Amino acid sequence: MGVFAEDGRHRVAVLVRHGLLPMELGIVHRIFGQAETADGRRLYEVVTCAPEPGELRTDVDFTVNVRHGPEALAEADTVVVPASQQDYGTDDGCLSEEMARAVARIRPGARVASICTGSFVLAAAGLLEGRRATTHWRSAEQFRKLFPEVELDADVLYTDEGGVLTAAGVASGIDLCLHMIRCDHGAAVANEVARRTVVPPHREGGQAQFIRRPVPEPQYSSTAAARAWALEHLDQPVTLRELAACQAMSVRTFTRRFREEVGVSPLQWLTQQRVERARQLLEETELTVDRVASDAGFGTAASLRQHLQAAIGVSPSAYRSTYRGLRRKVGRLRWGRPARARWVLGREWGGGCLVVYGAELGRGGAGAWVVRPGAGCAAA
Repeated sequence: MGVFAEDGRHRVAVLVRHGLLPMELGIVHRIFGQAETADGRRLYEVVTCAPEPGELRTDVDFTVNVRHGPEALAEADTVVVPASQQDYGTDDGCLSEEMARAVARIRPGARVASICTGSFVLAAAGLLEGRRATTHWRSAEQFRKLFPEVELDADVLYTDEGGVLTAAGVASGIDLCLHMIRCDHGAAVANEVARRTVVPPHREGGQAQFIRRPVPEPQYSSTAAARAWALEHLDQPVTLRELAACQAMSVRTFTRRFREEVGVSPLQWLTQQRVERARQLLEETELTVDRVASDAGFGTAASLRQHLQAAIGVSPSAYRSTYRGLRRKVGRLRWGRPARARWVLGREWGGGCLVVYGAELGRGGAGAWVVRPGAGCAAA
């Protein structure tokens, strides 16, 4: 009998080790565990495994008893490696024998992701060679020394290189899990998970906004009411003065406090939310591009096209047609992986293949790639 239930759900294995951070383990279980169909059927099954099952130390004052060993990795569709205080690979760029044996059990074609310094494990295993990746900013210098073959980008919250994904830190692990759910099941499911867990469905920006940033004083009023009001009025012109009035603040005070809480300016945030709304409408409705532009608050199709191109590198029509490619068989595939993937719309598994849909940075075109083809995998 296998580790996972044979019920068709996407199988997620979280590979942990001594010194694990319970919060990162909990993030994976919580975020994926909240993803459901409209009729309440759970979309993911998540299990925790270790190189050797048993009691593991954490970075706090309790231990975790892990029931499953590396056999879970051979069955998983997605493997997530959180950080550990005693991260294997952090000191010399090498894995312990038991960790190396465990990683070798990951089945070909499985999606692999890391959170925080879990990226050291992926890099030491050779999974990040020649790829773009991120890690926690405090470990970036050490990572570059140990793994010069990896294209480290320490300024982003997460990266997606098709079959291998990395998140910069604890909170960005939430962003990464939501991103994977969005890739698998679309914006509506991911947004519902975000709503249930009371987190933003999508954050723009990078680690720079979290480095040496002073914590707001406790007496500062939250800008949550203004953000909630703005989301209800995205299809209308929204001014800074109106947002500030929601919090009974001056424009100057509101702008300062908004940036302290959210990490970007109010108008930058507003544009991000409008792009997100437009993407959802393009994915889920048959509305014309003009209507999508209006409902998302961009006013004109030209304005929507400009902002979507700036955000993800494609036009509205290209985004819609590529996303819908996830719902039907693709007639022509490219082999390998995008050399410089800027965005990824989704992926499918089948016949030992991982098929990634997206576009290449600077090339402007959408397409699909077969990544890590296995036995019996052939292009259509």
